[in-house]
Amino acid sequence: MFFRRNIEPIEWIVVFLGNPGVQYENTRHNVGFITADIFAKETGAKINRAKFNALTATATLAGKQVLLVKPQTYMNLSGNAARQAMRFYKLPIENVIVVSDETALPVGKIRIRRSGSSGGHNGLRDIIVKCGEDFIRVRIGVGAPPHEDYDMADWVLSKITSDDTALINDAVIKAAAAVETIITSGVDNAINKYN
Repeated sequence: MFFRRNIEPIEWIVVFLGNPGVQYENTRHNVGFITADIFAKETGAKINRAKFNALTATATLAGKQVLLVKPQTYMNLSGNAARQAMRFYKLPIENVIVVSDETALPVGKIRIRRSGSSGGHNGLRDIIVKCGEDFIRVRIGVGAPPHEDYDMADWVLSKITSDDTALINDAVIKAAAAVETIITSGVDNAINKYN
């Protein structure tokens, strides 16, 4: 006789933005992936299950089941993974949190928003187009290019400098904690605590 385990439904989806591949490790654009690894370590999850064009894991926070998602489609197609996961678990966009880099914020700052525009971020833009805009954003400041002639793509795909490492490390730890606060205590508490 077979018994099905009583599995709690997924209540939240957290999409951590970045680009797959060794060449993108430790770049400004991959601070979402870096946050994912910290969050997974804190919750005891391993983000290694291939599903939804992403690497995924399930974590439990305050009794709530959370799907952790690292899209493997490259930044510009991040919405594919988010849309597939939302449809599979029948979750509204309001139950999606997206963690990404932000060039308009100083290095090491984080900002939480309930919704908004892409701010020129191609990963956020793709999620907005494919899923809607009313998802919670946790944005991690990676700073602006050093001068206005500097190509933005080159900037976000460049390695985090030794000068910025400590600030970025602190920011991704705060971002992981902010995601936990959103899920366990609500977005308003997270905004008040981390913005």
